[in-house]
Amino acid sequence: MLENVPAALDSRARQIVAGGFVGSSAGVVSAVRSSEQGQSESRFDQIVGDSPALEFVLAEVERVAPTDSTVLVLGETGTGKELIARAIHNGSPRRGRPFIKLNSSAIPFDLLESELFGHEKGAFTGALAQKIGRFEMADTGTLFLDEIGDIPLGLQPKLLRVLQEQEFERLGSGRTHRINIRLVAATHRDLTQMVARNEFRRDLYYRLNVFPVVLPPLRERRQDIAPLVWHFVELFARRMAKQIEQISQTTMNAFIEYSWPGNVRELQNLVERAVIRSDDGVLPNPLPSPQTNTTPSIALPSTFRDHETALILQTLRSAEGMIGGPRGAAARLGLKRTTLVSKMKRLGIYRTRSQRYTDVLQKHSESKPLFKPKVDERFSRNHDLPGALV
Repeated sequence: MLENVPAALDSRARQIVAGGFVGSSAGVVSAVRSSEQGQSESRFDQIVGDSPALEFVLAEVERVAPTDSTVLVLGETGTGKELIARAIHNGSPRRGRPFIKLNSSAIPFDLLESELFGHEKGAFTGALAQKIGRFEMADTGTLFLDEIGDIPLGLQPKLLRVLQEQEFERLGSGRTHRINIRLVAATHRDLTQMVARNEFRRDLYYRLNVFPVVLPPLRERRQDIAPLVWHFVELFARRMAKQIEQISQTTMNAFIEYSWPGNVRELQNLVERAVIRSDDGVLPNPLPSPQTNTTPSIALPSTFRDHETALILQTLRSAEGMIGGPRGAAARLGLKRTTLVSKMKRLGIYRTRSQRYTDVLQKHSESKPLFKPKVDERFSRNHDLPGALV
């Protein structure tokens, strides 16, 4: 188990782990913090961990931060892209200047252009006063555009121009404003695939992809999970005026072995839930226990053709095999009789020449199809519908 304990933990913490508990929050968090001394602690504020994957990312941040180059932060949702953007700003000569952020996916399309570039009074209906946009607010500082992949195609040329020329016009104004900003963009989307599908401008992608920083998902840095758990335990326990002294080995193992599809954000939320439910200074396990599914599996249609076939078969059974007439399957499906017959032929659903539906259920193996199925004969066999009468 000791291989799962971060190297940053002191000997006391490692002994506690070996004894069956993962120590106290104060001891472990202080050990993690001591390991970060002399490593630009203020620059990497709230970034916890010392896994090789994270250390590589932080080295890349230190490399690019002193420059004015555009940075594209890539990673799954919840991996901490905003923290990395802030670390880049804090490590740059612009650290004392504004750090302005905007989540592009959180702003409606009609308002996004105004949020980015601002507008003049009367520029559009509802523009009752002049508004300064995020680019202008970030002048001399850093602008962080999160979810850059969600910016509409129609707005991307204007974004490209301001990145290349460092100038723009507010909505409703012909005056050009010059700015001096550093852009950090982030997305969880695959921009190369979006470019291939003509959903994102190729020239804008190349302009953004000057220095990409790829954040690893939490499942690829498992040795950071224990320090992260204690970091959030201390944070939420202090907020809630609670004292968490112990995390059982079983609970910590569950944290470490979980796949974390929501990454650090999911971990943070689950630790908060556990702190709320904690009693007697012990953190409970907030993860659901694996349960064996005793429910028999049911084969469900997997394609549109399967769904269409299943619907027709079910309707034919409900109509007792009748296709035409006011109570027939065609009327129930809202189709013409000839249309339904054509669909049945195409899907390989057939009826008998001389037997009624109820008789066929018992003797379907002897029936002859009126419609010879060209494809997917399995439907008539698998669904046990031998035929239908008009």
